[in-house]
Amino acid sequence: MPVEHDEERFEGQLSHALHDIGGGFDADRAALAAAGQVRGRRLRLRRRAAVVGGAAGITLVAVGATLLVPWGGAPAPLPSTSSVAGQPSGTPSPLPLTSRELIATLEELLPEGKVSEQRARGTEDSVLSPYVHLVYDDGKGPGAIGVSLDRVEPGSDQARETTDCPDKALVPHDSCVSTRLADGSLLKLFQGYEYPDRRVDTKMWSADLITPSGQHVSVNEWNAAAEKDAPISRGEPPLSTAQLKELVTAQVWRKYVEFIPEDTEKPTASATSSAPAEPTVDSILDTLGPLLPEDVEVVEKGSDYSYLVLDDGKGRSYVQIDVQHGMDDVADQLFGEGSETLPDGTKVVSRESGGDKGVEGAVMWTVDTLRAGTDGFRVVVSAFNAGTQHDAPTRETPALTMKQLREIALSPKWDQYR
Repeated sequence: MPVEHDEERFEGQLSHALHDIGGGFDADRAALAAAGQVRGRRLRLRRRAAVVGGAAGITLVAVGATLLVPWGGAPAPLPSTSSVAGQPSGTPSPLPLTSRELIATLEELLPEGKVSEQRARGTEDSVLSPYVHLVYDDGKGPGAIGVSLDRVEPGSDQARETTDCPDKALVPHDSCVSTRLADGSLLKLFQGYEYPDRRVDTKMWSADLITPSGQHVSVNEWNAAAEKDAPISRGEPPLSTAQLKELVTAQVWRKYVEFIPEDTEKPTASATSSAPAEPTVDSILDTLGPLLPEDVEVVEKGSDYSYLVLDDGKGRSYVQIDVQHGMDDVADQLFGEGSETLPDGTKVVSRESGGDKGVEGAVMWTVDTLRAGTDGFRVVVSAFNAGTQHDAPTRETPALTMKQLREIALSPKWDQYR
């Protein structure tokens, strides 16, 4: 069966997405929210993610997954099966895993149906993870399916982010279940949407498995022939959650992870210990609370990300805040035209935008600050005129004024985290 190599297309998409993040405050935050789950939350909040502004930290949180980085891969030809339940077995070849082997593996694990638009990347590339993707049609309409493979450190923030169900205030979804299997593996089954703001009703369902040894298998599927910019072709994605579970837990994927070269650029103990500790969500919110006006009520707060939902009697207003270190390398992007420098050297910029694209009437106000004489210590706070960053407005303007946001961001109370 012919194999379509689509690396250039993916790399172009990734480059374009990163350009959007770094190039302006109006990046497609909602689309990025549907991705992002391959990296830990704190890593995603730094560097490139941060340059979008206060909202960027949350936009890359989410499901993850994925800037929709290509789904990972798998190797070695396998005996045929007619359903997901029939899991092939075999010993992987010591040779590099090829794209043809990955495609053959996924095709053999799927129920009977028509496949097309196959593409994959094996382990020949020592930098990018292997993946396989195709369009599958069981007679009810085509749907895109992808599998990706990589390694994560068991018990790390990245592992937790991958297998924890997201906060519905950040990532709206229909269902999410996270469980521990008998062998100690963590499994998350997720049913949500490609776009959190539901600008189109493309559904995205996923399954993520992390084994006790750190093998990570991720499966994504859509009710369209492509994750974006394709018409909806069926009511639901092709595989049920039970079938997703069978596919993601197939033993062959775990064997294929072993083909991925080990990361030789791990940080040393001295390098990691010298980095300032990131404040916890609870500590950030405990600091934020006393800085709020007395006439607002906190009706909801984040447990996995630092946000509050406020109500001053005029409707709900979502407020997010992030405290970061090491942001000097993106200072020019964050604090360019329109920014000011205070007498003590602190850089400040205020921004107004329409929030998530596709949400009519949405308003987001942000104040971003970078303290002088530090390693790039940044405090950024944003407020929305809705109860979440993706819902329709519940009020005309946010519950906090731009002046109040500025006072919060510049408060000396944040110095305790420098």
